[in-house]
Amino acid sequence: MADEPTQRTAAWRPTLRIEPATLPGLPIGDSAQALPARAQRLMTRAARWIDQREFTFAERTLAEALTIAPNHPELLRLSAIAMHAQARYADAIALLRRLAAARPGDATTLNNLGSALGEAGDFEGALDAFRQASDAAPDVAASWFNLGKAYDSLLRTEEAEASFARAIAVDPASVPAIVLRANTLKTLGRVEEAERELRRALALQPASAEAWAALVGMKSLPPTAEDLGQLEALYLDPTLAEHARTQIGFAYTLALEAHGRHTEAFDVAIATNAARRKQVRWDAAAWSGIVDDIRDAFADAEESAGTLGQEVIFLVGMPRSGSTLAEQILAAHPLVQGAGELGVLAFLIREESRDRDVDFPAWVATATPEDWTRLGRTYLERTQRWRKARPRFTDKSLQNWQLIGAIRKMLPGAKIVDCRRDPLESCWSSFKHQFADEIAFTYDLDELAAYWRDYDRLMAFWSERHPGRIFTQDYEAMQADPERRIRDLLAYCDLDFDPACLNSHDVRRDVRTASAAQVRAPLQRNTARAHHYGALLDGLRGALLHKGDSATS
Repeated sequence: MADEPTQRTAAWRPTLRIEPATLPGLPIGDSAQALPARAQRLMTRAARWIDQREFTFAERTLAEALTIAPNHPELLRLSAIAMHAQARYADAIALLRRLAAARPGDATTLNNLGSALGEAGDFEGALDAFRQASDAAPDVAASWFNLGKAYDSLLRTEEAEASFARAIAVDPASVPAIVLRANTLKTLGRVEEAERELRRALALQPASAEAWAALVGMKSLPPTAEDLGQLEALYLDPTLAEHARTQIGFAYTLALEAHGRHTEAFDVAIATNAARRKQVRWDAAAWSGIVDDIRDAFADAEESAGTLGQEVIFLVGMPRSGSTLAEQILAAHPLVQGAGELGVLAFLIREESRDRDVDFPAWVATATPEDWTRLGRTYLERTQRWRKARPRFTDKSLQNWQLIGAIRKMLPGAKIVDCRRDPLESCWSSFKHQFADEIAFTYDLDELAAYWRDYDRLMAFWSERHPGRIFTQDYEAMQADPERRIRDLLAYCDLDFDPACLNSHDVRRDVRTASAAQVRAPLQRNTARAHHYGALLDGLRGALLHKGDSATS
């Protein structure tokens, strides 16, 4: 797929995001070797440029300083930070490796190296660098903090939790570490511990937007009246930074809803999403055109046969449509490993587009059966870790609905489950939550409805092209008759019925979505919320039914 607009591809490039110059508890660096006065002034100026995120100016200033002291390690390290911040990862990594060899055991250099490696997608390399940093300086909280983030990026949640715990042991007041540890505890199903940690973070920093967002977003217990009052005060605080205000706004929306104050919740949701929309890039019309291109590219594609990929169960659909519950049910089966949102398929498609120097789906017409088989085998190689304990696994990267044509060509034996919920419920629930930047279509009701229509029409096309190959997992039908729907789902996946799937909330596994707490409770039948808002949602109702360009086939 094309590199523009960026919202299409950002989700398809895995990154380990750690700020290179502002690591918690880690100083920018010292001047281990004496510098001439002018070079010292230039280094100080460059450090200020880095703090102000003016990285081009910082690099120019450092280049001037390096003419005075060409091999000074701190000047070189700061230069690598400036390169990293400008996405010149290879240059930054090469320079930091050279510095790490010259300064063995220097935790600051190793942390910067790990950050650059992670941003470049080398998670294992990042993990090794952060391990070395932690060994070299076990009393530096940032090393453990970054190690925890590296483990978390590799879905090694228990090790991530332990690393964050070490960071907190070194720095008990580190709110970022406490919040991230709470997130890992939630992922591991230790919800009560997670809530205690978040309460501790808020006791240390009552205005922590990250802690409030995580606490209210868990939905394990309704927010108290005191919580609601604190959120209201923060939301109305004119001094709050814009990014923090949006996080608080989403948390305040959910808290107001939990207290039955739906008109106020609606107003806060509208204002908060409008502010968030300014922070992301999205072009709904361009996206509809891309959906057209995908449909056209596969309109005459021949059906692939075979069993390659029979190990995989893809779960696709819109956010907030019950996909986490469907995965939890499947993961309760003794033959299925719940792997979560892998992102491997989309990354492979992006790699292929780069190698061909042609955007997806423009190269579909020239791809041979051998090409598709090669891609399918590569996918299975990259996901083999999920088949170590059990022979089948789920891939819950929801946006793979765009790539079902590729799935059918690459992995004809794979199962595809379309997770569906009432569109008003799904879209309104999405509108009340903040997502990562790569999901940029949820912050405007008209754009959100247009995206749903694009999803709906492309799924209709796939179902027509591949009859019987896609199973519709209806969330409301699951709530109404769970055993029948679970049996149907298992039968489609060629899995014998297992009673454990009826008690999927008892499954102990990592769950990395906003629904992590809910899927660990017995299935509820009262999750609909949109009806409380009445006529306030008439605009969204109408937009979902609109038959504009993006809804035509």
